[in-house]
Amino acid sequence: MAQSIVPPAVSPTSTTGTAVTPLPLRAVLPWAVFVGTLMLVLLYFVGAEQGATSVFSGAEVHEWVHDGRHLLGFPCH
Repeated sequence: MAQSIVPPAVSPTSTTGTAVTPLPLRAVLPWAVFVGTLMLVLLYFVGAEQGATSVFSGAEVHEWVHDGRHLLGFPCH
């Protein structure tokens, strides 16, 4: 006789899966602060690094982030 190739259905109440353990806030908080700070620095360089608030002299940073600035809607000309 032919065997069935369909796998047996797993019920949603089955206990054969792996348990999801929650991450403690102490483990996530330093990474969240790091990523948030990195995003703010990146946003500064893309959005405000030119003119009176520039950290670096010259237009090198402006040229590196020029297309990203226009993509995000920041005016620069």
